[in-house]
Amino acid sequence: MADAKVIPFDDDRSRSGGGSRPARRRTGGGSGGRADGSTAPVSALPGGRLPGPSPEAGTDPQEPQQPQEAPESREPRESSVGEARGTEGGWDRRIAGGLAFLRRRVTGDYEVDEFGYDKELTDQVLMSALRPLADKYFRVEVKGIENIPSEGGALVVANHSGTLPLDGLMLQVAVHDNHPAERHLRLLAADLVFQLPVVNELARKAGHTLACAEDAQRLLELGEIVGVMPEGFKGIGKPFGDRYKLQRFGRGGFVSTALRAGTPIVPCSIVGAEEIYPMIGNAKTLARLLGFPYFPITPTFPWLGPLGAVPLPTKWTIQFGEPIPTDGYPPEAAEDPMLMFNLTDQVREQIQHTLYKLLVQRRSVFF
Repeated sequence: MADAKVIPFDDDRSRSGGGSRPARRRTGGGSGGRADGSTAPVSALPGGRLPGPSPEAGTDPQEPQQPQEAPESREPRESSVGEARGTEGGWDRRIAGGLAFLRRRVTGDYEVDEFGYDKELTDQVLMSALRPLADKYFRVEVKGIENIPSEGGALVVANHSGTLPLDGLMLQVAVHDNHPAERHLRLLAADLVFQLPVVNELARKAGHTLACAEDAQRLLELGEIVGVMPEGFKGIGKPFGDRYKLQRFGRGGFVSTALRAGTPIVPCSIVGAEEIYPMIGNAKTLARLLGFPYFPITPTFPWLGPLGAVPLPTKWTIQFGEPIPTDGYPPEAAEDPMLMFNLTDQVREQIQHTLYKLLVQRRSVFF
């Protein structure tokens, strides 16, 4: 495999087949009364009695009586029956929904957008597979989700770490599951992601696209939430001793894209990903042979084989900061290098400051 390279985010080159690419579609009783208006007789529960007056002497059968309360011993039985029926109905709906999903997959009756994003597959399969990892394993806590707009485009800029890019996937789940509008995050990825078999197809289906300015601007103009991690391989492959120290953010291409689209920039800080694979070494020769930007050596990998690839169950916190508006700048501002430098530095400083604050508040790496 050739050496992996990161396509600069601010590269304005045109891609083949660019422009507007239309989305593709793959095709291949009553209320319980009687008819005469009278009320049906009420049957007693098994082992119980009908509510009403007791047959004691001196009781007028025409006199209204207060309904008797059901014995306490019946309450658990009635509750369990209701729960059983609700569970049965829920499973019926799930099975029916799953069969309908499989039928659409087999017949090709589903849609993908111009970037290859399959919303139904992402919701039904990919998010369902990642959700236990986020909720149960990493126990991701999300703060400031209200800073992501309910409609319209926005650019989420986050720090990158963890040796393997699990932070991007957890960020997707965090946005979708915690935002009131259940918005989807469209991540920008390096070209290495789209060179790996299987990973390439899954990334496209999950809404990832190449980290170039043209695709990013197109998504923002379509009103999507776009996620970018400007540190790239410098952040995800840094040694454990440099954890939570932001690397260089490049030349500010993400700022230029946000300015052109007139969308806000939302800084995002992720704590917890740095410790899932503590990188204590880098086998550079092996990395060159495999065509990877680095080959990590951790306390468990490669010494324990596949078991060493299991991430440590750290406790994560993802915080979204206050958005930085860009719609107040003139169109030519996207070409101003000083403005891009200032905005890039502002975003970077806000993320770094929030990282330090979250680290101070953290009780433990694992709790």
